[in-house]
Order: sequence, then C-alpha cells, then structure tokens
Amino acid sequence: MPLNIVVARLNHETNTFSPIATPLAAFVPQWDAAAYADQKGARTAMGAFLEIADALGANIVTPVAATANPSATVDADAYTQMSDAIVAAVAAGCDAIMLDLHGAMVAHNAADGEGELLQRIRAVAPNTPLCVALDLHGNVTQKMVDHADIIVSFKTYPHIDMFETGAHAGRLLVDLLQRRARPVTGWRQIPLLSATLTSNTSASAMQRAVQQAKLAEQQPGVLAVSVLAGFPLSDFRDAGMSVVVVTDNDRALAQQVADTLARTIWQQRDDFVYDSLPLQQSLAQARLLQEAAGAGPVLLLDHSDNVMSGGTCNTMDVLEAALAAGMRNIAAGPISDPEAVAALVEVGVGGSATLAIGNKVALTQQGISKTPLSLSGKVVAITDGVFKVSGPIYTGSTIKMGRSVWFDTGAANIVITEERVEPYDLGVFTSLGLDPARMDYLILKSRMYCRPVFVPISKGLVECDSDSGGPTSSNFAWFPIRQVRRPVYPLDADTPAPV
Repeated sequence: MPLNIVVARLNHETNTFSPIATPLAAFVPQWDAAAYADQKGARTAMGAFLEIADALGANIVTPVAATANPSATVDADAYTQMSDAIVAAVAAGCDAIMLDLHGAMVAHNAADGEGELLQRIRAVAPNTPLCVALDLHGNVTQKMVDHADIIVSFKTYPHIDMFETGAHAGRLLVDLLQRRARPVTGWRQIPLLSATLTSNTSASAMQRAVQQAKLAEQQPGVLAVSVLAGFPLSDFRDAGMSVVVVTDNDRALAQQVADTLARTIWQQRDDFVYDSLPLQQSLAQARLLQEAAGAGPVLLLDHSDNVMSGGTCNTMDVLEAALAAGMRNIAAGPISDPEAVAALVEVGVGGSATLAIGNKVALTQQGISKTPLSLSGKVVAITDGVFKVSGPIYTGSTIKMGRSVWFDTGAANIVITEERVEPYDLGVFTSLGLDPARMDYLILKSRMYCRPVFVPISKGLVECDSDSGGPTSSNFAWFPIRQVRRPVYPLDADTPAPV
C-alpha cells in the first residue's frame, strides 16, 4: 500500500507594525491539484517535499500552497481558511505530514500562527510523523516544538537554501517512517531581538553561529541544528532568536547542543544589535565610495522601507536626502505609487509632469506620516511591469510590478510601480530599458535580497536608515513594542542569560 502524505505550504513573515494589509488574496493561494502543480519543481521546501514524496510512490495530498510578501497581521478569515484546509486534509487520514512554514506568522485570531496550526493538527493526528521546514527568521515557540517531530530551518540569508532545507527535513521524516531513526527535539529560546541586518549569514556573529551549527551536525546522533534569528517586528510574546536541535532518540544531547550554542550566541549578543548611522553620514560614505577608483554604482540600501520585511515601498527619505545633498545620476526604485503611475500613464511617453511621489502610505502603527515629494521630470518608458527573474533568488519566477513608469527628473531616474516589489533582480530596471550599471548611485528598498545580483555590478554599498522612521527601520526606537516578553535584549540592558 502506498503511503498517504499531506504536503502544504503556508508562508508569511508578519510585521505587526506594517500598514500593508494581509487578506487572503495577498497569499495568492493555490488549492489541491493547483498547489501541487505550483510547487512541483520549485526550489522551495515544499518543492523538495514533493520530490521526496514522489520518490516514495506516495499518494500526495496538497491542500494549499500559499505565500505572501511580509506585511501586517494576517486577516482572521485568511488564516482560518488556509489552516482549515490543512487540518481537514490531515483529518481525512494520512501516514505523514510535511509542512513548509515560515515561523513568524501572526494572525488576528492566532498570535502564534504556526504553533496554533500545529496544535490543531496534533489534535486530529496525535501520532502521525510530521516535519516542518522554517525560515531562518522564524520565531520559534513551545507550541511549535511540542507539536512537530522534526524542525529544520534555513541556514542562509539571503535565503538560497530553501529547497535544501526541505530536503533535510524530509530526509529525516523518511528515516522516521522507515524506523531508521527516532527524532527528538531540544531547543533554547534566547531573550534577544536580533536586528534583521545582523542575520546576514555571510558576515559577523550569525555566520559564526551557523558554522557552529554545521559543526554540531557532524556529531554522532545529531540530525539537525538550526539557528533562527527570529523576526523582531512580529510584536508577540515569543519574537526573537532561538536554537532548535534534532537528535536520534537522545533528548539530553539535543538540549546540550542547543544550550551550548545559545550560550555562545548570548556571549556575542552585541553583534546582533544594529546601530543605524544618521542618513547624512551614510550618504557621505556613499559619495566617498563613488569617488574611489573603479566602475559601477554605489548601492544605497534603504532598509527602513524593505519590502521583504513588510515595507510600503513608498517612503522617499533616502531619495529626498540624496537629491538635497546634490547627488546625481541616481536610479531609484521600485517606488510603489499607483496614483503617480496613473498620472504619468496619462501623460504618456515623452511627456513632462510635476507631481507628488511617494510618502502617501501613513505608518499608522508607528504614529508616523510623511509629506509626498514633489518632482518634475519626463516619462521615458511605460511597461506592464512583467518580467522573468534571471536569478539567483526565485530563478525563473515571474515578477508582476503592475504598470510601471521610468520617470527622469534629471538628477534621478525613478522606477514607479503599482505594486510593491523587492529589487532582487536587475529586471526591476532593465525591463523598462534602464541600465543600472551606468548609474552612479542605486537606491534600492532592500536589505539583503538585492545583494547577490546588484553587488557584482557595483563598487560598494552603504546601508541607509531613515532619520524619521520607517516601517522596517533597524532602529527599534521607532516601534511601540508591547507584546514581546520582557526582559529582552537590547530593549532591556539587564536581561539575564538564557542558560
């Protein structure tokens, strides 16, 4: 008899301070057979799960494959509909469950989105083998650990090992099914809100922590070690860093490895704190870089309004400051402003206009509003905003920016779009005919995803935070954090060690 395996994907990194709503439509959910078709061959954890299940000759049930860009707390009906679909598929009967989750989902009716989903699944399938793949920025909770046999997270940021993480978790599940191993879990929550920029796995303390995790996985009996940076802008009790360890039927070893790694991270806790420079100082650094020898633009990474952390893609602080400083030959974008796009489409290619751009989405959760930037310029190009990603992140996927305009103000070439889009592909510029390599400065609303493709064409980068706050600023002072357990570092200097 072939195995019956439920495989599903439900991903959202919730920024509870974001003004961007998260209804069901934001997930573009694919149901049942469409979910299988959507994820088969994808370089995601669910794609790996499907490959493993197919190799087993299993009957595969795929109730949903859904992912939304980071944004505000998930609508209750959206969370209910998608989680109900997964629970119903499990309740119908299965031999194994493979879930591609994020780990930092907050819904209006479920503060611990993943933990409550797993608890519901265990209520209908208390003994069915269950594995979970998580994002490196997951906020792990006791519920998640209690109700999953196997938890494995990404080891890279930018995330280039989504498929490999699914393959790792799925391999352990197969070993459990075939009685080659009996996975047990140890974990340690660390009272540390790490800034997202410090979770770059190619630098600093996060790189060292992941290297230590990989070394620990080489110990006999250790099956998986995950270091989760957490997502600090999910304002709920369990936001923050954690370590999860899976061993072969040795809970004491799992806890020992988790505690050892947690202690090391805590000793280096100041390396997980990010100190934002004043914006003028960042721009001064950029000008010095541009004056140095070599070709290519200097990247100005606007991490105060990062799309993939729940940003609006609408704030204008960095561009406004750069223009005020006299910087020229700038490309900026994408800036999401449907109103401006409509006006410029009406003007048409070759036409000129003066209009207000950006700063139109009030940051209500932070009590911040900004004034739109009035700019004059010429419409160079208008497109439908559709292009294919060339890689290396989400390679082959289709980006839909909505109607898109290249607006040339003389000093700045701005790509204005209807939709929020993370600039992780040159196509955000080249699809409109704008060559980013010919610019002196590129203003990108991105922390990390832009780096694999834009750094190779650049002569350096500078991280830029807003002096007046933004929905994804790295300065926690801009956020009225209320729900996270206290004490927690760096909000509380006297936070005691986790172990």
